[in-house]
Amino acid sequence: MTTQIVLNQKVSLSANVLTQDLAGESVLLNLQSEEYFSQNEVGTKIFFLLTESDSIQTAYDTLLKEYEVEPERLKQDLFKFIEKLVKAGLVEITDS
Repeated sequence: MTTQIVLNQKVSLSANVLTQDLAGESVLLNLQSEEYFSQNEVGTKIFFLLTESDSIQTAYDTLLKEYEVEPERLKQDLFKFIEKLVKAGLVEITDS
């Protein structure tokens, strides 16, 4: 099952997830599944940008300014990243 993601939605940290920053990288613990997930420096930056922005569009625009990447490629990669986070139970997507 694929999650329908659109740019005007918001990504929020799931209530059952703890995060820990480790020198620019991060570890996420899903308390419900008791699984740990680690993110490298870039993944950590994108994760927190997504969860702290008012919409996926805002995070996308920020990333587009910071990285040299084709807009469509960034959108596809960002949506794949969000889908993985949702499937792992780390985030929830809502309409903003």
